[in-house]
Amino acid sequence: MNTQVERVSKWCYQGVWGVLTSWFRVPDQPPTLPSENEELEAFQPSEGFLKYLKFKFWILLAIFDVAIFVGWLVITVLNPVIGMILAPLAFLIAVVPDMIAYLAIHLRYDTTWYVMSDRSLRIRRGIWIIHGTTITYENIQNVTIKQGPLQRWFTIADLMIETAGGGQSEQGAMSSHCGLIEGVDNAQSLREMLMNRVGQSQSAGLGDDDEQLTELWTKKHIETLEEIRDLLAVRLAQ
Repeated sequence: MNTQVERVSKWCYQGVWGVLTSWFRVPDQPPTLPSENEELEAFQPSEGFLKYLKFKFWILLAIFDVAIFVGWLVITVLNPVIGMILAPLAFLIAVVPDMIAYLAIHLRYDTTWYVMSDRSLRIRRGIWIIHGTTITYENIQNVTIKQGPLQRWFTIADLMIETAGGGQSEQGAMSSHCGLIEGVDNAQSLREMLMNRVGQSQSAGLGDDDEQLTELWTKKHIETLEEIRDLLAVRLAQ
């Protein structure tokens, strides 16, 4: 039964996805970043994340379907006529939520994108309300890997990105002080890549500051400081 429901749901999903992208302007492509001569790496959660979401939904919906069937069976035993009348309704109540869950899972998966450039990370998710956050590597303080038992079974993990000042959302408001990359199968290598870019970005920033300070201190400033030093030495000697 689940296989047939999934086939019908897949057919319905293709039509729903087409309607959403054309009527409601849901982006079906990864977001872009303002960059010049930078290579952009766009990726989505792994297929294991899609299976992980489906598994959780199927477990919950299986419990729901069993409860509907048991209720219908009890009514049928007590009153076969009413049970026969309620059979189509019970079937619809059991099947329709499965289809809706299938559509919701795929929409969530297909609208989640991550884009990395040499300077920043872009996270976008959402269907009705699209949430987009850009995090610059300079603001990243730490990246941690989170993986539950069920995620380990599907060989996926989440990356929690802690920032100093939060990212900039599409609406212009500051987001929370963390970003979330969900359901990736290369969490460790992705974390190392992010931390390397964080280190490079911060090193480049410190180098720029040193150059600016060097430009500010002219020869005249140094001579003035030397005179002050000599005067202080004389005063202290007295």
